[in-house]
Amino acid sequence: MIPDQPVRHREFGIGAVGAGFIMADVQLDAYARAGFPVRAIASRTVSNASEVAKRWAIPTVHSSVEELLADPSVEILDVAYPPHLQPDVIRAALRHDHIRGILAQKPLALNLADATALVDEVEAAGKVLSVNQNMRYDQSIRVLKQLISAGDLGDIVTASVDMRAVPHWQPFLRDYDRLTIANMSVHHLDALRFLFGEPADVYTAVRPDPRTDFAHTDGIVASVLRFENGVLATSIEDVWGGPIKEGAEGDVAIRWRVEGTRGLATGTLGWPDFPEGSPSTLRYSTLDSNGWVSPSWDTQWFPDAFAGVMEQLQYALATGTPPELSARDNLRTMALIEACYRSIDERRAVSPQQGG
Repeated sequence: MIPDQPVRHREFGIGAVGAGFIMADVQLDAYARAGFPVRAIASRTVSNASEVAKRWAIPTVHSSVEELLADPSVEILDVAYPPHLQPDVIRAALRHDHIRGILAQKPLALNLADATALVDEVEAAGKVLSVNQNMRYDQSIRVLKQLISAGDLGDIVTASVDMRAVPHWQPFLRDYDRLTIANMSVHHLDALRFLFGEPADVYTAVRPDPRTDFAHTDGIVASVLRFENGVLATSIEDVWGGPIKEGAEGDVAIRWRVEGTRGLATGTLGWPDFPEGSPSTLRYSTLDSNGWVSPSWDTQWFPDAFAGVMEQLQYALATGTPPELSARDNLRTMALIEACYRSIDERRAVSPQQGG
């Protein structure tokens, strides 16, 4: 079992756009550990970019994104901007020949139509666009995928993801009409696609969360997915996890479970206690295992999985092969998100492949 993606290539120079939490505290940490060369950084606030550059020994701080895009040392553009700003940054990068690859955040855009148009433009320009679906590189999810692929669990029958944890909410999300599904459920929906293929349909129910202080619709989310191969899966996101802040004891965790005809596996994702950090966990029992088996590893989803995300893009550029996290594939995750929102509006199961 291989919980982490080995680094096969690390030569392409990276230009970081953004100096917020996910870039400053997670991605750049992962890149430093893996030895990826970050050549330059720019952000909307130059002082923030300068502080992050000093922290991670990045040699060049640019005063604007446009200046960074023109830097010939930047071969991979790593964008960590809000989704309403991200497409324009990517489009601007298409004008620069030295930029060969682009790593974007999820969601790629605010809706499927805008994301599809963006991917079409990137492909027409001959660039390689990848989307940072980092849960696919969580150690427990990768080992689970290996168990499934080897047939150790047999034919998969049911699966579940249950999130009771408070994410690092960015302030700009308050202004969007889409909250939890597009910005948090997207992790779980994409991971379920990674594990089981394409959903035939999804039924999603939501309610506002009274424990937060701004208007929203999809605060707490419950989705039921039926996959083309017969798997029945659920994904639940309770992203305020209260009433912890009011003084009650909490139960903060992200748990998953997969059951098949020959075995079952359960696990946790080790992100909720960041920055202290703990590895994700997995245990499984099969007809051949003679009891429970609990593999372990020292690496963590945050930050180590993000090295795998950058590695797959580095490797794709070095070999001329599509990245594992291709933008074209990510449009299927975006289509699933759209199906969730349509399911809420129409109160029925919706097919992401057929648009309803």
